Amino acid sequence: MSMKSALATGLIMASQAMAIDRVTIKGSKFFYENGTQFFMKGIAYQQEVGSAGSGSNTTSYVDPLANVEACKRDIPIMAEAGTNSIRTYAIDPTADHSACMKLLEEHGIYVISDLSEPSLSINREDPLWDVELAERYYAVVDELSQYDNVIGFFAGNEVTNDDTNTPASAFVKAAVRDTKAHIKEKGYKTYVGYAANDDPKVRIDIAHYFNCGEPEEAIDFWGYNIYSWCGKSSLQKSGYDKQIEFFKNYSVPVFFAEYGCNEVGGADGRIWEETTALYESEMTDVFSGGIVYMYFQEANDYGLVEIEDGEAKVMDNMKKLGKAVKAANPSGVSASSYSPSNKPQDCPGISNVWKVKEQLPPTPDSATCSCMEASVSCGPASDLDEEDYGDIFSYICGKSPESCVGINTNATTGIYGAYSMCSSQQKLAYVLNEYYTAQNQASDACDFDGKAKTKKASSTTSECKNKLDAAKTVNEAAAKSEPASTSGSSSSSSSSSSSSSSSGSTSNASGVFASAFVLFSAAMGSLAVML
Repeated sequence: MSMKSALATGLIMASQAMAIDRVTIKGSKFFYENGTQFFMKGIAYQQEVGSAGSGSNTTSYVDPLANVEACKRDIPIMAEAGTNSIRTYAIDPTADHSACMKLLEEHGIYVISDLSEPSLSINREDPLWDVELAERYYAVVDELSQYDNVIGFFAGNEVTNDDTNTPASAFVKAAVRDTKAHIKEKGYKTYVGYAANDDPKVRIDIAHYFNCGEPEEAIDFWGYNIYSWCGKSSLQKSGYDKQIEFFKNYSVPVFFAEYGCNEVGGADGRIWEETTALYESEMTDVFSGGIVYMYFQEANDYGLVEIEDGEAKVMDNMKKLGKAVKAANPSGVSASSYSPSNKPQDCPGISNVWKVKEQLPPTPDSATCSCMEASVSCGPASDLDEEDYGDIFSYICGKSPESCVGINTNATTGIYGAYSMCSSQQKLAYVLNEYYTAQNQASDACDFDGKAKTKKASSTTSECKNKLDAAKTVNEAAAKSEPASTSGSSSSSSSSSSSSSSSGSTSNASGVFASAFVLFSAAMGSLAVML
């Protein structure tokens, strides 16, 4: 072997030796590929994500993994504090993340990222899981899954945050299902989970809901945003003991997706007793570590580091955190000696608090939506502003509710229109055409002051015909359910008009709908449907 070849071989071997181990899941624990148990020692790393991870009103965001200079400044600081993982809340899937991801890998730091972004997420007040959102989610997965130090993704963060918006969880679980299917199809080695807040009314039901049912639809890990340990406290006083008891039988890994109460002295008053507790045996038997909220000091006063004129100033509570994290030495188990015994939870039933049926919204399918849009004889004018859609929806759905059945959603009855997963423009085309048809194609039924126009429907291919026939069957079944046919076009409005005691004809209609939904899913190519 020549010296040049030997040098090249040596460089390859050195590169492979430095390559980071992927983190995998077995039962309710994370493991490095070498079989050592992995515990998160994490920090939330993103500016302007809102107080305690609740989100912000801004529609803009700064991708923390695309800012190379900031990564060069911040990653060594986090590594010095013993950090082995970060959470990001919004990344731009079209940006170049290679430099920051390489820096993170060199410092032994893993990433879990949320899939949404401020202007494109599942809204708890008007939840949807549609083609636009799915495209965003899949793009983030495609971009980040190429890196070995990416563990996985959050399909939602505190979407259902109390008992007034539980139906929104159906749309998040549908996102979990479809994102997992996308990951499987692409052959990626990443996982999908959910981050929940600590609301006493829903925390049990929501944890069970995302863990129950078919494995293809259930979360791979559970993140818990919890701020109950403030200052000097204890497992009992903070309620951590109750969390240990509740999650000890959970079948997937559980960790704190956010923690770090600032109620005693603000950010710099944090002494991190909970960090010490988190990595001791009472908790490590159940929890896989946690992620501190947050790196950047902002108006919400949760920061670990202040940024002034581009320079980083490490705060006192960051120094204390680093000391606590580096002192932690959790004793785990080896993958080879670990035999998981926990089973998935049973799905919660409909109640006064939990108003979500097991049936999930349909998988977004752009081909079905395009077929439908091409088939209509009345649709929105080409220059119609999206801001004007609402007035047309309101008029038609109020005057002719049957015209809107195909776009309605009702998470409480588990009945969803076949086109509820289409874009707003496509749904408007469907509603306009249904109304136009119901009015016997009267000349004034497709006008709306010039906002709607008649058009010649495109010829239908055999593939499109199959999709449209299947969608028609679903919509006809949905129309037989009174709650679905009289509801608005969002789960939040539709479910509020349904009581938990709805049975009788609604139950029968649900059965018909479920059967129709199987055929529809087969026509679309959906990978999973819960009955």
